[in-house]
This record gives sequence, C-alpha cells and structure tokens, in this order.
Amino acid sequence: MTDKIAHRVGAAAGAALALAAIFAAAAMTAGCSAGLMPTKDVWYTQHYYIMQKFEQDAYRKLSDAAKPQFQALFWEARSPKAKELFDSRMEFILKTFGKENRSQPWNTDRSRVYLLNGSPANIDYKQNTAWAMQVGAAAGNVGSTGAAGTERSGEDVQAMTSEVWTYPSVDHIIEYTFNFAQPNEWRMQIRADQNKYLGELELYNRQTVFGPLDPQGYQAKIEALLAVK
Repeated sequence: MTDKIAHRVGAAAGAALALAAIFAAAAMTAGCSAGLMPTKDVWYTQHYYIMQKFEQDAYRKLSDAAKPQFQALFWEARSPKAKELFDSRMEFILKTFGKENRSQPWNTDRSRVYLLNGSPANIDYKQNTAWAMQVGAAAGNVGSTGAAGTERSGEDVQAMTSEVWTYPSVDHIIEYTFNFAQPNEWRMQIRADQNKYLGELELYNRQTVFGPLDPQGYQAKIEALLAVK
C-alpha cells in the first residue's frame, strides 16, 4: 500500500511541475490545519498529531529542563510496537512528502493524516469542482468552456484535482480530501458529513494504537514533571 501512495504521489508531483511550466498560477484553495500546528519544537511537531490532548496541554506547560524527560517518558509508556510503527511511518513521510515542507516534512496535512492513521485503503483523484467554479466566476466564464466559447487557457489544471484517501470503519467509509495548491501542497478540506467519523477514527488511533499502556500511572508521572523547574 505504501508503494501505491509513493507511486501516485510521485506521479501527481511530476504532473504538477510540468503543468506549472505551461499554465499560469491560479487561486489557491483555502488553507486548513497547517497554520495551527506548532513549528519551533521539532520533537513536538513530530509527535503532536499522535498525542492526546492532556499530553499536549502538559507539554506546553513544562520547563525546558522537563521536556527531555517527558520525551523519554512518552515512549517508555508505550509498547515497542507503537514506536516501531511511528518510526516506519515517519520514514515513509520523509521520503514521500518532503517537497511539501522541506524543513519539516511531517508537518503537512497529508503527512499528519498518514502518521496517525497509516496507509489509506484507497486513493482516488477527483475534479475539485469548487476551485473550478471560483476560477470561472472570477474570469466571468460560464460552463466548462466559458461564455460564448471563451477559451479558459490561463488555468492551472492540476489545481482542479482533489486527492481522496479512504479508510474503512465498521459501518462507514471515512474520507479525507486534499486539494492541490501551487506549488507543491495538498491542503485538507474536511466535509461536514465526514467530521464526526474522522474524529472517531483519529481518537481511536491516539488512544488505542498510540496510547500509553498504563494511562493513570503515566499521567501521574507527567504531573510530577510539571513541578520540575
């Protein structure tokens, strides 16, 4: 499955670069969660998306002296299998999504989703109709070819692409939609009808796949770290 993602991501990136040389840059789709993520603490940015809220809250309150102790405790409290899974996914992210954020490849929408949820069951590419309508309205065009047959030659065709990752659950197919934006970015767009199921999937992975083995004992140790000056 990871080979399939690498192949499709590589194909999409290659197409984007080729089209960028032919077509003029167009309006980008709206940003999502990237601007809300921490960026200065490298360890924190790498682990933020698999951390539970109580861990995020505690880490922000820690002194500089306590943070390395928290980082060691974080993985000591989890199974070796969880750490192996994290490392393998991070390795894939570094190889596959580096062009989106060269300084922090793990800090992109697709990277964060992959890190927490793993490889999707399927990836589809669809036309980003919302983007196409925005460009058409801005240009005063009507329909797919424009009013009175006007040629829409200044558009970025790749920006009309949405990448849809699907994850099966017990009774739903969960979808993450990423819209392409110049020059090399895929921005997540959460649909209202998917929000609940995405939240359930992510909570399960944080608590069960990446959660501590002894939550109460772990939280007690974190409380002790808060007193470290």
